[in-house]
Amino acid sequence: MNMFASTLYRIMEWIMRFAYLQLLWIGFTLSGLVILGIYPATAAMFAIIRDWLRGKKDIRIFDTYWKYVKADFLKANLLGIPITAIILVITFNIYFIQVDLTDSLSWTYIPIFTFMLLFLLCLFYLFPVFVHYDLNVGNIMKNTLLIMLISPIHTFLMIISLGAVVFVMIALPALAFIFGCSTYAFITMWLSLNAFNRVERKKHNT
Repeated sequence: MNMFASTLYRIMEWIMRFAYLQLLWIGFTLSGLVILGIYPATAAMFAIIRDWLRGKKDIRIFDTYWKYVKADFLKANLLGIPITAIILVITFNIYFIQVDLTDSLSWTYIPIFTFMLLFLLCLFYLFPVFVHYDLNVGNIMKNTLLIMLISPIHTFLMIISLGAVVFVMIALPALAFIFGCSTYAFITMWLSLNAFNRVERKKHNT
């Protein structure tokens, strides 16, 4: 019974941590009027999860989160400029194609959706690279693309894992509000750290 109670307590403790982290992400995103808040808030969320995965489980969550937001506010928003620009370009192209459904533009679906897929896969690694490596914005994007291309197994596992999470959260929408972003960050950060370690081992062996 003591072992069961201890295990149950630890499960509930981690559920509360993930819910609290999600709440902080929402709060700090809104405090920056979304536009200036979402990227620093997301970077801080990934940084907290990186700390947890690296054994720092007893950190003061709010204080540490606030520290990361302040430290990376400018850099995260600089990273957000090209990311937002790409999202807007993709959105505009999809809208334009849907408005003009002539056969002359039908071929453009292939390159646009190929680019969308590549962009989405890069997003899986973007913030893990941001919080794990001390790089400028240009090198963050370059290393993100490189790591994504050389880590097909980790990318595949991300797709499968996130697909399962999406399936569960569609069935139980309340879970998406309580745990959605923190769960996404945990899965992608965990698998990204494994990919980073694999890359680093290859460097040492060459």
